[in-house]
Amino acid sequence: MKALSMIQPWASLFVLGETQYETRTWRTNYRGPLAIHTSRKIDVNACKQASILPLLAAHGYSAKNLPAGYIIGICRLTNCIKVIENHGGWAVLEDGRTVEGKDFLLGDYREGCYVWEVHEMKVLNNWIPAKGQLGIWEAGDIPVSW
Repeated sequence: MKALSMIQPWASLFVLGETQYETRTWRTNYRGPLAIHTSRKIDVNACKQASILPLLAAHGYSAKNLPAGYIIGICRLTNCIKVIENHGGWAVLEDGRTVEGKDFLLGDYREGCYVWEVHEMKVLNNWIPAKGQLGIWEAGDIPVSW
């Protein structure tokens, strides 16, 4: 299965459904199953932000207990959409959709960035230790069915 490494707390917030999109500065043509891996790096300052702290706390997390170095979820990557406008508190995607609210807060919606749309997010009950890599990488077989 293909995998994507993400820095915490963004990985957990994504897998836990606090945001429906992942944003990247690069596009991908890959579509299909995607494992979400937490890099070993935790952005402690982000975890302390007034807008992020309660989102983590609602799931029992803080900077001190976020998983790092594990595959924690899987989903299906279905689309990659360019951001064409940023209006400071909301953005417009190339397909005409707008992004605002919590989704906007938890992503990088600068013009030219890409929104990765996923479906069927599943939180793994048993995290899988993994080293991770930059970009999309091969994580091997992950025994999960939809």
